[in-house]
Amino acid sequence: MTSRTSRRLRLTAALAALVCAAGASTGCTAMLQQPYDRVAASARAEPHGPASSHTRPYVRTQLFFGTGRHHGEPPITEEQFMAFLKEHVTPRFPSGLTLQEGYGQWRDRTGSINSEHSYELILLYPRETARAHDADIEYIRDTYTEMYGLESVGRVDEAVRADF
Repeated sequence: MTSRTSRRLRLTAALAALVCAAGASTGCTAMLQQPYDRVAASARAEPHGPASSHTRPYVRTQLFFGTGRHHGEPPITEEQFMAFLKEHVTPRFPSGLTLQEGYGQWRDRTGSINSEHSYELILLYPRETARAHDADIEYIRDTYTEMYGLESVGRVDEAVRADF
């Protein structure tokens, strides 16, 4: 697979995850919530490109959190999100994480285009721990959607090489 094709596939997956994070369709939500063996198959694959003697196989998981809520509820505030991160994410990934703020938009079930402040959480962990971390990641997704009455949190898994 060419680098260009790989980049397009990653971009497509990321965009699909953003659409799913917004709850664009139940089919999309179901696809993102499939069991580990099907969702993370690409994460178990060998990373593309030359291996450095300084890196080893890792999995990069991106989670996409929207802050818009339904039924006239106010958006999730930065303080609420940071409290969620501290209470539910950090204990499961104490070695580190990256959080980026963003802006997401999607077409909802009625055909309206909605936009919101969003967060992208990036997690890197050794490939051999992927199965164990899958339960942690699904806990984070499920807890966030239940706490705030949202339909989904988007997820993208990718095989990478890393060193720290």
